[in-house]
Amino acid sequence: MTTAVSGTPVVLRAHGYEAAIASVGASLRSLTHEGRDLVVPFAADEVRPYFRGATLAPWPNRVVDGAYVFGGEEYQLALTEPNRGHALHGLLGWADWSVVDGDEESVTLTAAVPAQAGYPWWVEVTTTYRLGPDGLTQTVRATNRSENPAPWGTGPHPYLVAGPGALDSWTFELPADTVLEVTPDRLAPVGLASVAVDAERFDFRAPRVIGAVEIDHAYTDLIRDADGRATVTLTDPSGTGVALSWDAGCGWVQIHTADRPEGPDHPANRAGLAVEPMTCAPDAFNDQAYDFATGLVVLAPGESHEVGWTISVR
Repeated sequence: MTTAVSGTPVVLRAHGYEAAIASVGASLRSLTHEGRDLVVPFAADEVRPYFRGATLAPWPNRVVDGAYVFGGEEYQLALTEPNRGHALHGLLGWADWSVVDGDEESVTLTAAVPAQAGYPWWVEVTTTYRLGPDGLTQTVRATNRSENPAPWGTGPHPYLVAGPGALDSWTFELPADTVLEVTPDRLAPVGLASVAVDAERFDFRAPRVIGAVEIDHAYTDLIRDADGRATVTLTDPSGTGVALSWDAGCGWVQIHTADRPEGPDHPANRAGLAVEPMTCAPDAFNDQAYDFATGLVVLAPGESHEVGWTISVR
């Protein structure tokens, strides 16, 4: 008996939605509503392209140089983004999570971050995908099983699809006042700035067409509704659309227009818009190095942390 390249396959169906989950990385492999893609999919027998749809833990985004100081100790992580020299998207992106519960509308998977060089804490992680009338909701819950406090962060990595048109033609709304400026070569954090610093590139507080701008930046100071949720929306010229909303546990969101270094000839180039709610800023493990609140979560021994987000049709 062979195993699918992307791991154990799970398909959920309800309320007009169909979600395919792959156990490797607890990844969202595809999501459709009435047959229309809401995310850029990949095949069950395909090695997941990059981190498309993966669950990121115990940190999202980057740890610059893979090096950080926590509790007065220095740590060095493996450099998993070699072209920029960083540790990228945590330690569970390529782990084969275990499916522990589920039905037609939901599935729960678990994995453990084992204590190791560079991250000497044992953290149990559980994620649940659930379909409802409002779309696909994912929650991630982490529990520190170590004797010492552990740094923690998480987030998803979907590439949203508004409709049949090109990304450049989609209308984008992003309720964020502040962008994290980064170095152009390595995307290392520099500091916070108003989105008005380069409004054409960064300011989407009022819905407008994306056009040719290239973005690979984190945003914060999110504008939320009465329930504390922030929502990003994308609309195709045909009138179809998609939204991603998240709760107060995610104070940041990374936006990436999926520009590939190979250029327009690459099939994944600008194929979707990466919208990644994050509990913390890029390089939050180096929290003490920044003059702004990174949102780093510190899990006390035995403590748990839970956060969630929802993708829905528009």
